Amino acid sequence: MAGKPPIISIITPSYNRVHEIKYLYNSLKNQSVNFDLFEFIISDDGSTDNTKEIVQNWQKESDFLIKIISQSNQGPGAARNHGLQIATGELILFIDSDCEAHPDWLKNIYQEYIKDTFDAFGGPDSAKDDFTVLQKAIDFSMTSFLTTGGMRGHSEKMLAKFFPRTHNMGIKRSIFDEIGGFGSLRHGQDIEYSNRIRKSGFRIKFLIDATVYHRRRTSIKQFFKQVYNWGVARVNLGKIDSDMLELIHFFPAITILFITICFVLFQESFIQLFIILFIPLCLLALYGSFKKKDIRVFFYLLPVVPSQIFGYGLGFIQAFVRRFILGQKEIVGFKKNYYK
Repeated sequence: MAGKPPIISIITPSYNRVHEIKYLYNSLKNQSVNFDLFEFIISDDGSTDNTKEIVQNWQKESDFLIKIISQSNQGPGAARNHGLQIATGELILFIDSDCEAHPDWLKNIYQEYIKDTFDAFGGPDSAKDDFTVLQKAIDFSMTSFLTTGGMRGHSEKMLAKFFPRTHNMGIKRSIFDEIGGFGSLRHGQDIEYSNRIRKSGFRIKFLIDATVYHRRRTSIKQFFKQVYNWGVARVNLGKIDSDMLELIHFFPAITILFITICFVLFQESFIQLFIILFIPLCLLALYGSFKKKDIRVFFYLLPVVPSQIFGYGLGFIQAFVRRFILGQKEIVGFKKNYYK
């Protein structure tokens, strides 16, 4: 394409995700902005599927500029850094391969950008009507103030500092020029990067209207592994900088310990204790099904919410003991494949 370089560069890391990234590509085709405004960079992290061939076909038909670069499998942080090296935009956006952009995603971001209201931003993620019931249940569990304290950026009220995450995040090029790219953490590299941005004095804003739709994990097992890794990552982040480890991050671990102690001390009241715990879970699941306008969500939330709490909490406890008590170096959780 001829003409001046695009103002916005959108970077997406991908590893064998062409089956997901097609939804992202289609959502970018439906953006309510001039296509000359942005470029789409797919940073392939050593895929063995037909990602390259599919993207090359998109390049031939697309009304906006698409670039694809490849590297050996090193993880999403390294892939984003690779994309940053060829990005030409003044504003750099990150969106994950399992996300879709709302039609006004770029428009709402660009309006805030030209008003100069931020140096870096993060936005919310949500679920679309055509997502599976499990994905809707996971979305509620991951975004509700009742289950996260608002720390993932879905409410103006937050019980912890807001750190933009790379499923929906943007920075001005001046940030990259000053502090460089993402670090080497396997999990949590986006939070570590956001912390460096904050510590460098840049303005961080939560753009509530810059929405993406997140196709979350497709099984309870995958979801459990994901949140377990997040629990491990939070402890690793806390060892880097204590500002990234706040009281709210201890809550799942405290919940697990409290429940365990109760069942050990009051074994003869097992049924009563189970009922006491099950009733608020049912009320939360009922509220979630109401919010999602789908009664089926109720039945999925019954295992999803405990999986989130126990997955994150167990990962956190394991990492906390090994790093803060035993003094071990950085650890990782489930390692087989970051993207699964």
